[in-house]
Amino acid sequence: MKPSQEQQVWMYKHMLVSRFFEEVIEKIYMEGKSPAFNMANGPIPGEMHLSNGQEPCAVGVCAHLTAEDVVTSTHRPHHVAIAKGVDLKAMAAEIFGKKTGLSGGRGGHMHIFDPKVNFSCSGIIGQSVGPAVGAALSRVMQKKSGIAVAYLGEGAANQGAFHEALNMAGVWKLPVIFIIEDNSWGISVSKRASTAIDRNSDRAVAYGMPGEFIAGNDPVAIFDVVGEAIARARNGEGPTLIEIETSRLAGHFMGDGETYRPAGEKEALQKIDPIPVMKQRLLDEGILTDATDAALIEEAHAAVDAAIQFARDSEYAAPEEAMEKVFV
Repeated sequence: MKPSQEQQVWMYKHMLVSRFFEEVIEKIYMEGKSPAFNMANGPIPGEMHLSNGQEPCAVGVCAHLTAEDVVTSTHRPHHVAIAKGVDLKAMAAEIFGKKTGLSGGRGGHMHIFDPKVNFSCSGIIGQSVGPAVGAALSRVMQKKSGIAVAYLGEGAANQGAFHEALNMAGVWKLPVIFIIEDNSWGISVSKRASTAIDRNSDRAVAYGMPGEFIAGNDPVAIFDVVGEAIARARNGEGPTLIEIETSRLAGHFMGDGETYRPAGEKEALQKIDPIPVMKQRLLDEGILTDATDAALIEEAHAAVDAAIQFARDSEYAAPEEAMEKVFV
């Protein structure tokens, strides 16, 4: 299932928006956090997990989805949220803790919720799988259209909730796709040190579903494999477990010293950064020209700049609003 030229341009554009958004967020996050790093300081307090390098995992999947399809993501959610169509201005405001944010500034960057496009995420490892299975079950019970997609990291595949959720999805043949973003690191622990098998996708057979492994962090290959899995899900043929080889170009979180990485690993990953790789492919195939590429870059920067400005200009909620909507 090869993507059309329009779909490939769409994927590239959303990869650009995600990368530019995080580059700006990274700079703003560090404001007020020097000379001594304190994550409580600055306009964006708390932890910050960047998804740069993992953009193909988002666009290759979300290019197939509609607003009615449910996506649950992880504590590293920006790329998926952007590809799913989450409002960029409201997401930026949420990250800044502003009243105009998706949750009025209550959730921050690890708790992004946008019911308009059925997107949510959580800071709890492995938390995405249960809600996705529940969403898929609700679609079946209510005879509604739409599927569910759960994103998780390779480390989360060792959580008990992962196995419980896959078992239920397999028993009930639910329309849910499990996407494992395998970036080789669970915080600072390598996959080799934490997981008994090389590929988590091999675990699919234990739960009566197909398992697929996609190498190379290639959005076109992801589009192909995921497209077939989604078609099966929409056809009532049940779930699929897909593991995508990807790369985390930054640390686990902003401020991570990354001393656990082997020498030269980050430099090697930078050489296969998926965005310039995708750009070159589109240029080589005549899908992009230098002029159209420049226009897409300008458009992406403009969207990000507008979102950041909206967030900076927005007001904080009044202190007395802190307990509102907490128990809704």
